[in-house]
Amino acid sequence: MMDFIRQLPHLEPYGDPQYFVYIILAVLPIFVGLFFKKRFPIYEALASFAFIIFMLTGPKLTQIYALLFYVIWQMIWVWSYKIYRKTGDSKWIFYLHIALSILPLFFVKVTPAIYGHQSLLGFLGISYLTFRSVGMIIELRDGVLKDFNLWEFLRFMLFMPTFSSGPIDRFKRFNQDYENIPERDELLDMLEQSVQYIMLGFLYKFILAHILGSMILPPLKQYAVQMGGIFNLPTLGVMYVFGLDLFFDFAGYSMFALAISNLMGIKSPINFNKPFVSHDLKEFWNRWHMSLSFWFRDYIYMRLVFFMMKNKLVKSRIAMANIGYLTLFLIMGFWHGVTWYYIVYGIFHACAIIINDAWLRFKKKHRKSIPSNKFTEYFAMFLTFNVVCFSFLIFSGFLNELFFMNK
Repeated sequence: MMDFIRQLPHLEPYGDPQYFVYIILAVLPIFVGLFFKKRFPIYEALASFAFIIFMLTGPKLTQIYALLFYVIWQMIWVWSYKIYRKTGDSKWIFYLHIALSILPLFFVKVTPAIYGHQSLLGFLGISYLTFRSVGMIIELRDGVLKDFNLWEFLRFMLFMPTFSSGPIDRFKRFNQDYENIPERDELLDMLEQSVQYIMLGFLYKFILAHILGSMILPPLKQYAVQMGGIFNLPTLGVMYVFGLDLFFDFAGYSMFALAISNLMGIKSPINFNKPFVSHDLKEFWNRWHMSLSFWFRDYIYMRLVFFMMKNKLVKSRIAMANIGYLTLFLIMGFWHGVTWYYIVYGIFHACAIIINDAWLRFKKKHRKSIPSNKFTEYFAMFLTFNVVCFSFLIFSGFLNELFFMNK
């Protein structure tokens, strides 16, 4: 059996046009069934499982073994908390289950920093599956989620279109979508939207991101490293090109995921909403990787602020908000990886949000004396865009190469 799996082709999700031929042919029966108000759960499960295996297969099957272990591990802790929550509500039991649910991802993130190699527990998509399982535990604690069966749990955790890189969905919303098959007119609208997503995704990922990331960015990086120093003109080019490449690649990928989700009758949450027209950083995070930023906002930031208020740890609401920002973005930095540039990226955004908040308070207090017109509006967009692009330069890790690997 294992030898057979090793011989299977490896398919990078949404990685080339050929992948779309396979995936559309696979989900077409699902969409036709939906058109006649029927779901084929066994076929859906088999198709999803097959494409997940294609994502993870290769000469070594470590990712597949890791996924099997991970799913069983999450099932144990989500299920045990569901049983416990019917009779108890200890915050320490809740914290323990959250910690145990996060534990595999923790090992995956810290192993490269400590040992210099990838963890055996790692597989493509582990971060996004962790958001799903932790979200379920939190929803159980809040009483939003009352009950679910094993099939519903696996169906949510292993939903194939968003398996490897989001968007991050929530169980209750997902399950309602799954159980309520759209009417034919709505399905046709979803089909039209899927076509638009795929076409725009091709433009973003296979044309614009390819030009920026494969044709322009490498020589720019090489030129910047050759020039050396703390910062130089080619590094400024790297900053802008990497930021745009990151957006077009990730936004294109997200559009593909939304398109295939639609064809399976699920309206997954959108991830991007014109983030580069934001007037300030708060607005940016309401437009960029929205499913992630909303997840962090609802499940970390709001809970931390509420905890500080409830226990009267900090008197000032401004101080509470600032502590929340620092904690939130530090966690986000560590989530990306245990390297100095991811952590500095988190600190940078926390400090920038704190300054942004202070400015908004000042602007509100002095709104009569501060001009508001088209010029100030465009200047705010320009400033926000540049702050964000500089943060992406930090995030890229290129400064690590420029500062330390060019010596």
